[in-house]
Amino acid sequence: MMIDRSAAKASPIAPRWLRAGLDALYPPTCLACEAPAEAVGGLCAECWRGVEFIAGRVCDRCGAPLVHEDAEAAGTAALTCDGCARWPPAWDRGRAAARYAAAARTLCLVLKHADRTEAAPPMARWMARAGAPLLAEADLLIPIPLHWTRRIRRRFNQSAELARAVSRLSRVPVDGGLLRRVRRTASQDGKNRAQRVDNLRAAFQVRDGRRLEGATVLLIDDVMTTGATLSAAAETLRPHRPRAIHALCFARVSREEEGLARDL
Repeated sequence: MMIDRSAAKASPIAPRWLRAGLDALYPPTCLACEAPAEAVGGLCAECWRGVEFIAGRVCDRCGAPLVHEDAEAAGTAALTCDGCARWPPAWDRGRAAARYAAAARTLCLVLKHADRTEAAPPMARWMARAGAPLLAEADLLIPIPLHWTRRIRRRFNQSAELARAVSRLSRVPVDGGLLRRVRRTASQDGKNRAQRVDNLRAAFQVRDGRRLEGATVLLIDDVMTTGATLSAAAETLRPHRPRAIHALCFARVSREEEGLARDL
């Protein structure tokens, strides 16, 4: 009989002796670098120190950290960063858990390209913490979909894995089939903001708009770069009259690094 080591060790109802035995046979390793770790589904101390979690005052539209002077001047009021003031996103409010760098970047890549779906639950925990204000208002989680051809090749949608994990933590239902990707777009790699927006034109379609009317929707994705994908999805949802459309990602690329993001 084969035992799913990760599931058994992570389960709170697994017998203590089983988890202890599996720890001895298969010591936990870091999700990012495979060095020894303290627990299954965790990071080693060095990678943990390298994660740049987004904390403090952030832009209410995209979740970008605000410079100290802007945050102080805003007091308790919501504030929009310069980027969102120049290029307003199509969604209403947004949050991200970490900066797309170091171990956070590695987690995104191993989930997306290395079939490491066990990375989704810890990533979702950090997302749920960063997005707590949005989850408190949300009626429905909608993951950014893949085109069916990419879904077959990759075997899973990383955004859907994150959405399901966030749903288990928050008890907000998730609908992975409501938003469909009906046009296979070219890769976004190396494209600037305008090119990304044009590449995603008419890429999405809503399956049943009745579920959206009057609902507060939370879009889920792994990484926010320019926000073009999330905006295209939000623009597709908007005609079906949701009360609000918010966005939650695990990591976001800083404004200064948007042009350098080549592996998304």
